Amino acid sequence: MERVPPTSAQIRRWRRYLADERAEAAVYRDLASRRTGEERAILLALADAERRHEQHWLDLLGDDVGRPLRGDWRTRFLGFLARRFGSVFVLALAQRAEARSEYGDEADATPRMAADERIHEEVVRGLATRGRQRISGTFRAAVFGANDGLVSNLALVLGIGASGAAQHTVLLTGLAGLLAGALSMGAGEYVSVRSQRELLEASRPAQAAGDALASLDVDANELALVYRARGMDADAAQERADVVLSSLERYQAQQQVSGALLRTSVALPGGTPAPTADDEEAEAAPEVDEHEAIGTAWGAASASFCFFASGAIIPVLPYLFGASGLAAVAWSAGLVGLALLGTGSIVGLLSGTSPVRRALRQLAIGWGAAAATYLLGLAFGTSAA
Repeated sequence: MERVPPTSAQIRRWRRYLADERAEAAVYRDLASRRTGEERAILLALADAERRHEQHWLDLLGDDVGRPLRGDWRTRFLGFLARRFGSVFVLALAQRAEARSEYGDEADATPRMAADERIHEEVVRGLATRGRQRISGTFRAAVFGANDGLVSNLALVLGIGASGAAQHTVLLTGLAGLLAGALSMGAGEYVSVRSQRELLEASRPAQAAGDALASLDVDANELALVYRARGMDADAAQERADVVLSSLERYQAQQQVSGALLRTSVALPGGTPAPTADDEEAEAAPEVDEHEAIGTAWGAASASFCFFASGAIIPVLPYLFGASGLAAVAWSAGLVGLALLGTGSIVGLLSGTSPVRRALRQLAIGWGAAAATYLLGLAFGTSAA
């Protein structure tokens, strides 16, 4: 059957897809150049997959391939970031880029290509999750600290300024709020993270428990009580304990007795189902380190202190440079608004959601709180006059 010549619209669309596939493959290669081990191999495999998609469009275009086009501006910007940073933020952006694939509605793309793009999104999500895991504790403290500093000190400064207080009074109030808030945030984060790590440590199996397994009475099987205490029903706990004790020598040889024998994933509502009795690899699989996700107490406290102070200084800047009255209010609100847009977009990028929506949400919350205290200051200032 003779092939129907493509239309000019099809050729333009195919060439755009070709350019995007080439750009995406380059992004993954650039990311891989900044990684090692398994992550590097995964990223290079993604680049190979994009090359397969590239070949599909080359085959369709044939002699109409023409001069190479530049990829979508978002993909090119992603490549720029990948070459210079290669951070979790770039992976989060790549995750969003994969989610925007048009192949599901493209008649000239194969179903396999559309399926590939959906799977690529999950692969990149998994890689991004590793990075989020590594920075989540300190990042949480930094974001909360910066936003608290921006919003609380803007509200404080505008509330005092609206009451008619002198410029130096507003400035002193803002600086006092900065120092008091930063110290409070830092101390609070230290206590919070330290306490959470201690609670996690208290929940971990004791090292001596693994050593006691070899001396347990197999008939009484006290180990079953451990699994029942962790949420298993009696039959499942007994089965699990029987498997562990019957294979004790093998586990000891693998040096897994101290921790892995007593660790188990119990099925909870909405959680991960418990491993089956014959699933030996599940015991040896690497687990998520809760301590790494939380971060260190000093790291969280330092990040919270510094970022609160950096956020809280912004609404004070106009008063530091001598502004007063409505001009100072407008400058403070404007500067804080820009900062809130920035922090909101960063959170959106890292979480894989819309940065614009997160930025506008942050702005609405910050300005809403500041407006409330400003109106309160106006009311008190008017009544005092």
